[in-house]
Amino acid sequence: MDQSKTPLYNQLAFHSNKHRISLHVPGHKYGQIFPESAKPFYNELLKLDATELAGLDDLHSPEGVILEAETLLSQLYAVKKSYFLVNGSTVGNLAMIMATLTANDTVLVQRNCHKSILNGLELTGAKAVFLGPDYHAEWAVLGGVSSEVIQKAMKAYPEAKAVILTYPNYYGMVNELEEIIKLAHSRNMSVLVDEAHGTHFISGGSFPRSAVQLGADIVVQSAHKTLPAMTMGSFLHFNSERISIVALEKYLHILQSSSPSYPIMASLDLARSYLGTYTIEDHLYLSEQIKTFRERLKQLDGIRVLEYDDEGDLLKVTLQTLSQYNGFQLQTAFEQQGIYTELADPHNVLLVLPLLKENTPFPFQQIVEGIHRSLKDARIINRVEKVIEYIPVISKLVLADKEMKQLQSRKVSFIDAVGEVCAEKVIPYPPGIPILFPGELITAETVEQLAALVDSGARFQGTKHIFDHTITIFTKK
Repeated sequence: MDQSKTPLYNQLAFHSNKHRISLHVPGHKYGQIFPESAKPFYNELLKLDATELAGLDDLHSPEGVILEAETLLSQLYAVKKSYFLVNGSTVGNLAMIMATLTANDTVLVQRNCHKSILNGLELTGAKAVFLGPDYHAEWAVLGGVSSEVIQKAMKAYPEAKAVILTYPNYYGMVNELEEIIKLAHSRNMSVLVDEAHGTHFISGGSFPRSAVQLGADIVVQSAHKTLPAMTMGSFLHFNSERISIVALEKYLHILQSSSPSYPIMASLDLARSYLGTYTIEDHLYLSEQIKTFRERLKQLDGIRVLEYDDEGDLLKVTLQTLSQYNGFQLQTAFEQQGIYTELADPHNVLLVLPLLKENTPFPFQQIVEGIHRSLKDARIINRVEKVIEYIPVISKLVLADKEMKQLQSRKVSFIDAVGEVCAEKVIPYPPGIPILFPGELITAETVEQLAALVDSGARFQGTKHIFDHTITIFTKK
């Protein structure tokens, strides 16, 4: 099929241009009923904010333009079936887990996964075995799980039904996913991949191969992260002989909104077409633009531009501080120059670049100049970091969900929490990867890491008391 086609967007635009009278939801009536002060920002978008009308199809039972758009998506990724998601990759992660696992199933889970993976496991009642990822000392970040750790876990837990992995990691690092998928399939285990940051990999060029190409059973992608799609717009790709597609669709119907956003869906149609028409010339232009940008950044004092050991995501640029600023302070300094980055950690700041097509301008020079200004008062120092001796471990929660429900909880200081069992999710956001899970034993190393994050200015979701150096633990009734 012709990937330049955008059937859903075209039909929605056609419907809007007819200036039809709305006697249906939503209540803004294509923007006619809307606060005047906000109309300049929303007016054109609201003209596309329709509902399941004649000719516009239905996401939960597609037969027309949505079906055609999703078919184009599945053909681009060469899978059995693809789906538009309007509730973000979160809903895709939940659906793929619930379609694959049931209560008490054992599942191998990458330890540095997104919180939505943990929520999916909680909903199913499956028993997670957590797999420690590799540690990249030069970057001071966690990567993917090695095939060696996977093999050890499979030997220790032969009853495991599936493997849940994150690929790439937030910083664009990839791992030996193809080998892991082959290992799992040789044991008839399903492989579920949260590929939130790898939607564009399918385009080829200098990018790593997608988990879809490497043979994963279900892959969930956040189209809005690197493609020109609206926030919450995501894809799910099904390509399995082991998982029921009927079960998957059942959970997508249950979990996705019954009033899906047409502007989000239309943006997914447009984003798919943008990716499907990406050319060799586009790749060459993008690579040259980013190469030049990185070289200019390398000329600046106070930062170091990190390089992948092997292959990685071209759209991710990680800057490591070489000044008295930690990563969070460096991010704040950038923001004061109008440069807003994706995330910071104690050592680094992550930039997410756009998937440019040939001759598309982007203010790379302005960014370099802004970063240069943000560093002009920074004192260059020789950072001597403590070397972490990190050995990936395979672990389970010390308490099951049923046991946790029988216990009460209380807040204690970080120091007093060592050796206790955590009663809450502790999640720095971004990237949304929990440091602690409910039911997990709190170690001295974890407390040290947590205290360092709090003191360096990290942001956390839903745990304001963490800034008082307290944490919630389980206690007997």
